[in-house]
Amino acid sequence: MDTPRSPARRQGRPPTLPDARARILDEAAALFARQGYENSSVGDLAAALGVSKAALYHYFPTKQDIFDSIIVDVLQGLRDEVAAELAGAAGAHERLRRFMLAHARYFERRWAHFVTMLIGFSGMRTAYRADAARLRDDYEGLLREIVAQGIHEQSFRQVDVATAGRAVLSMLNWMARWYRPGAGDSAEAVAQRYFDLIVRGLASP
Repeated sequence: MDTPRSPARRQGRPPTLPDARARILDEAAALFARQGYENSSVGDLAAALGVSKAALYHYFPTKQDIFDSIIVDVLQGLRDEVAAELAGAAGAHERLRRFMLAHARYFERRWAHFVTMLIGFSGMRTAYRADAARLRDDYEGLLREIVAQGIHEQSFRQVDVATAGRAVLSMLNWMARWYRPGAGDSAEAVAQRYFDLIVRGLASP
């Protein structure tokens, strides 16, 4: 899916900044995750990158464009990576496990981007929000299809598919509130425990 077109960039000689778009988004995500969007300025970002504010405006017209681009990029990457992990997997049980572990690995690797996405979705501008919503809905649809498959195969009991999907995503996404990469278990290990809890429940056999 194409990222929404940003307003026309300022004319003139662009600054030298290798891999400019990726570097700007990476540094901005780290900044927003650390101190929040409102408390982060273009000046802070420029200083972190070692360039002028004017240099940043060659790539992104506003701080909001940077913020929105992070959200669309992380949703696109998450959907693509998890879908690739599911390729060739047979059976809803294994597909759900792969879904949850791939989600956790992506979250840990792109922790700052993910945190920015979760706190910022509701504040996106309309043009970006439409693409982000489509990516989010596609991703949730993939999970619901797995749940529905499990019910059809009778490997999962009869449940409301939408509720089950929301429960899985709530468990995974809430990790952003307390998990920090490098502190304790990997996000994948946490997701594996979540998966075991979901498929086995709390009741004693």
